[in-house]
Amino acid sequence: MAQTADITEYTPADGSITMFSTSWCGYCRRLKTQLAADGIGFTEINIEETPGTADLVEAINNGNQTVPTVIFPDGSNATNPSAKEVKARLGL
Repeated sequence: MAQTADITEYTPADGSITMFSTSWCGYCRRLKTQLAADGIGFTEINIEETPGTADLVEAINNGNQTVPTVIFPDGSNATNPSAKEVKARLGL
């Protein structure tokens, strides 16, 4: 059984986010494009390639592997947030 990743391992620096995604997720591509256009830094983690992260996303989302799942610098998270929500939660 794979070990679930620890959310603190993926908590980003102030002013940026960690985004859990997959290569085929259209919502992930849209959010990445919008964040890049707004100059918001992010670290992308593909849950199909990084051991333990699919389980972490499931734990955050009540058993569902829903992406994009975003982790904020304060340790909070959001599932499929808009770029506007990301900016607001980062205080930008």
